Amino acid sequence: MLTQEQVASYHEKGYLGVEGVLDAGEVEALRQTTDEFVEQSRVATESDAVFDLEPGHAPDNPKLRRLKSPVAQHEIYRSTLHHERILDIVGQLIGQRIRTNGDKLNMKSGEFGSPVEWHQDWAFYPHTNDDLLAVGVCIDDMNETNGCLLVIPGSHKGPIYNHHLDGHFAGAVTTADFDDSAAEKIELAAGGISIHHVRALHGSLPNTSPHPRRLLLLQYCAGDSWPLVPAPDWEGYCRTFVRGEPSRHIRVADVPVSMPMPGAKVGGSIYATQTVLRHSTFGSAKAAQPT
Repeated sequence: MLTQEQVASYHEKGYLGVEGVLDAGEVEALRQTTDEFVEQSRVATESDAVFDLEPGHAPDNPKLRRLKSPVAQHEIYRSTLHHERILDIVGQLIGQRIRTNGDKLNMKSGEFGSPVEWHQDWAFYPHTNDDLLAVGVCIDDMNETNGCLLVIPGSHKGPIYNHHLDGHFAGAVTTADFDDSAAEKIELAAGGISIHHVRALHGSLPNTSPHPRRLLLLQYCAGDSWPLVPAPDWEGYCRTFVRGEPSRHIRVADVPVSMPMPGAKVGGSIYATQTVLRHSTFGSAKAAQPT
């Protein structure tokens, strides 16, 4: 469980790192399962509904940068989504009625793992209130050299930045009127979890080390939130609950919203969507020019 100081720090800064949430056995099970999916990706020739591939992926040199919807792919990821210690921590921050609105496993393999440009998750999936957060389960140690998360502290209390380019959603901030020198690193040992608020400005560095950085990202929402896009049917909404019961009473908060429309020119994953950017924030990565 979090201390009062940790809860206060999350609400003040918009992020938190918590060590030792998963034990060594749980981490090893995640590693083994993830290695199996990397092996399976050898036969993939292009990104699909399960695998998101790095440029240069080949059967003899698999470069998997994301496993899409891992909770639907394997029980080990599904059980992690429902992990009691994780849900207890999340419950301290957004309340004990909790639902999920997505999951993914981002992988940064040694020396070629892609960065993720500055963005706010809220720009992708606004809701009726912003008691939403993402938990990153560290399958490996996460540090600056292998591409740790970066967060601009306090940015969750500020505006929703422009994530559009040439009239379409670009999946990243395209008007950089904030000070990224204020960014703070979330560095954790394997088994720790990162937590960031849905409106927090964040990104991640490229992996310049020989060591992998695999991060299982689990998205959680307050039970009285309702997604604005895409709007679910009632049965679908009820199936998203991981703790507590659904209710038709939805809380609407006075929070800024920018709709991710018109949609992205390039879909599939945030990596693909961000390829329309003309410039990369992180010098070692060159974003593709628009086509």
